[in-house]
Amino acid sequence: MNKPVKNIDIRPDFALITQWVTANSNVLDLGCGDGTLLTHLHATLNTTGYGIEKDDANWLAALKNGVDVIQMNLEEGLSGFEDQSFDTVILSQTLQAMHNTESIVHEMLRVGREVIVTFPNFGYWRNRLQITLGSMPVSKSLPYQWYDTPNVHLCTVRDFDQFCQQHQIQVLERRVLTEGRDVSLWPNLLGNLAMYRLKRLHH
Repeated sequence: MNKPVKNIDIRPDFALITQWVTANSNVLDLGCGDGTLLTHLHATLNTTGYGIEKDDANWLAALKNGVDVIQMNLEEGLSGFEDQSFDTVILSQTLQAMHNTESIVHEMLRVGREVIVTFPNFGYWRNRLQITLGSMPVSKSLPYQWYDTPNVHLCTVRDFDQFCQQHQIQVLERRVLTEGRDVSLWPNLLGNLAMYRLKRLHH
């Protein structure tokens, strides 16, 4: 019997990811942290699947939360997984910390029928303002100082749109949020979190 679902205050991006995931599907969550998203997807949609996490503390936390989690470094690729072996592969707010962004996105598209990628939009007006005033941006979505940040590849909504175009990646849906609300007007300027649902273009 399923445990009753705790009424947890789910992050706005997790709530939207939940809308994009199919019930009873299998999911791979890359950089899954303590497993909160996978736990939520299992409780609400009866999904199965795995998390991948490099950090020791997060990996242990995910295990304690009952998540099937594999400890490995995403930078080494997903060679242990077969083509199209998951319905959905998720990379939530981790893209900007990847050194080899191009290859991890292609690996996700190889392993998953659909891919969900979310990242802080570096083009957000508050970030632009801080740069104009002479400082690297620090905010809720980019909480690190320049010298201790894990973020190596920050990008804007426009950058990622161009990346998808150049790499034959089909954008099934794009949503840009600020404080959990949809931004449709000038999303590259007014949105601080970009969310994409992607798949490979078949020729």
